[in-house]
Amino acid sequence: MDTVARAQDSGTGYTRRPSTYDAALTEVGRAKPMGEFLRRYWHPVGLAGDAGTTPKALRVLGEDLVLFRDGKGRAGLVTARCAHRGTTLYYGKVEARGIRCCYHGWLFDVEGRCLEQPCEPGGGRFRDSIRQPWYPVEERYGLIFAYMGPPGKKPVLPRYAALEVLEPGEFVEADDSSVGGGGPAIIPCNWLQHYENLVDPFHVPILHGNFSGRQFVEQMEVFPEVRWEYTDWGVKTIAERKLPDGRIFHRVSGAALPTLRVIPNPRVAQYARVEMIGWVLPIDDTSFRIYNAARVREAGAVRRQRSTRNGKYWEDLTEAERREFPGDYEAQTGQGPITFHSDEHLATSDKGVAMLRRLLQRQVKLVADGSDPAGVSFDPNAPPVVLEAGNFIREA
Repeated sequence: MDTVARAQDSGTGYTRRPSTYDAALTEVGRAKPMGEFLRRYWHPVGLAGDAGTTPKALRVLGEDLVLFRDGKGRAGLVTARCAHRGTTLYYGKVEARGIRCCYHGWLFDVEGRCLEQPCEPGGGRFRDSIRQPWYPVEERYGLIFAYMGPPGKKPVLPRYAALEVLEPGEFVEADDSSVGGGGPAIIPCNWLQHYENLVDPFHVPILHGNFSGRQFVEQMEVFPEVRWEYTDWGVKTIAERKLPDGRIFHRVSGAALPTLRVIPNPRVAQYARVEMIGWVLPIDDTSFRIYNAARVREAGAVRRQRSTRNGKYWEDLTEAERREFPGDYEAQTGQGPITFHSDEHLATSDKGVAMLRRLLQRQVKLVADGSDPAGVSFDPNAPPVVLEAGNFIREA
């Protein structure tokens, strides 16, 4: 083969190096750098109604858990594997004092204490020495939050001004349908592929406008002028769009630590402060879901914010329609279960993504070095966290 032919054939797929991903930012299990960082915060693990007299199986940060509510109304979250012989407590029975294993009847309370061992003499003379692994839970905004980190580092569960300061007629509604994910409730790819999308405003006019048809409103299809800033809570995106009437559509959104979506309504129902907060919950390394809480005036308002494409919700689209009208779900799962960071070529429009990754890298290192990450508070009287975000109008 001559020199010209070799030059024409350079850069083929055969010559590429093995692809890799950044495990320190994507793997969420125990003892993993990102897993240990995430375990220093509270995470929503279900709706308040998910904790009941029927055990609910959960998978959170790579751990299999069971959620229930005892006869005193206390929510409990325990590891699924029974401390006795290892069967799952998902098949257990919830009673007044806790959850009873189906195999040999051991009874555990919401903090994992073994209360009864029916097959043992005296009901289990050494039962006090057994503890079913459990996690603290608290309820707020219609959600159940769990803290899965080191007990001595447990922060207070934050309050957020966006959900605390209500206008007349408003109330807070929680939703578990992964509004904002563009697909089913459980999304089969790494959580970071969605989280970093929050600081990527340029995909909106392309993916949600010109490419797949208008999914939001006309204002959102205008290419914005964008800048990003670090804040006390994460990375803030300021996007400004010049409207036909000469006014400026000033939109502030962001990604807050550890996994929060601070995204104003893309349908711009009103020009006002952000009305909804979402939490991206890593189920494991290759799946996540989103829990949302929002100020609303009508029940079901959160779920009605789900996007449609070709006039249909995601579950009603055919595979051919999903290929023809892709959304966030297709774009993010299309990167693979965990995207190969080694194959990326970030550009100037990806500055927010690069900033967010650097922020996460710094926080992961802080935790690894024994320090507390940003955004945690141990003050029970701490004021609600203010997340500067919303849709606003400015005169030119």
